Amino acid sequence: MQDIAIVIVSHNSWAHLPKCLDSLKLAINDIDAEVFVVDNASTDQTCNKIKDLYPWCNLIKCEINGGYSRGNNIGLKAAGFPVSATFRHALLLNPDTEMPMDALHALLTYMDSQSNIGVLGPKLILNNGKLDKACKRGLPTPSTAFYHMSGISKIFPKHPIFGRYHMTHIDENEIGDVDSTVGACQLIRGEALAKAGLMDETFFMYGEDLDINLRIQQLNYRIVYYPRVIVKHHKGTSTRQTPSPMIREFYRAMKLFHHKHFEAQHSAITNKIIYGVITIICQYKLFQNRLKPSHKRVVGSAPE
Repeated sequence: MQDIAIVIVSHNSWAHLPKCLDSLKLAINDIDAEVFVVDNASTDQTCNKIKDLYPWCNLIKCEINGGYSRGNNIGLKAAGFPVSATFRHALLLNPDTEMPMDALHALLTYMDSQSNIGVLGPKLILNNGKLDKACKRGLPTPSTAFYHMSGISKIFPKHPIFGRYHMTHIDENEIGDVDSTVGACQLIRGEALAKAGLMDETFFMYGEDLDINLRIQQLNYRIVYYPRVIVKHHKGTSTRQTPSPMIREFYRAMKLFHHKHFEAQHSAITNKIIYGVITIICQYKLFQNRLKPSHKRVVGSAPE
């Protein structure tokens, strides 16, 4: 079996993709790995440039942009997942990341040292040098989301209940079990992927990583944040191109996730209130974003 299949989904990401692939080329040295670049109907000549400059990548050209989940699934299927035993692990990687030379060796070594880990995520650092908080997350239950949105999590960041949304009770330099890592860079055990299945394509973008982490966790695998590996993340490079549709998608994913995992646990009135609150927050974020210069428009937790 080969060590790892690396799947990168790109959509008009050429501004950052070369740095990602250049760093990845060094990181896969001496590792039995294959790289699958799935291009979601880019119009920036990404496919032609990859063919010319990065012939060692397996390029898959999609005629339509079917979303992040579908793009990853196309790449995973090309690598033989979820049923094939060609690769021991899969790495989902965003095109706006930069991988240190020893990062993959370190991630694989730690993953292989503990057979109960299903997903392993490194520490992600933003352009401003701060932690990408999405790389260690708690399950966004209604109560956890309330503590986050109401600001209670900021008052009690070290509390294991109130600070659970971004797992702020776990120090950013401390290895810890979390509910989810982030799809920008996460190593998934092939065996766990075979049992859990691929990404839910109902999620166009956002929420799909939470969903697959939860499904793997429900199979009694651990989801682990591993800050001994640090990856740079130029976050929001694709979503800034169309911020308003992406904001709508971000909050649509919240509703989908609640519907799939939590709706049955609550009354019809409670669910109606939850969906209503999500809609109100979405409209507020859309209005707030319109007042900002284009370069400062954000989606979700992307940096300004």
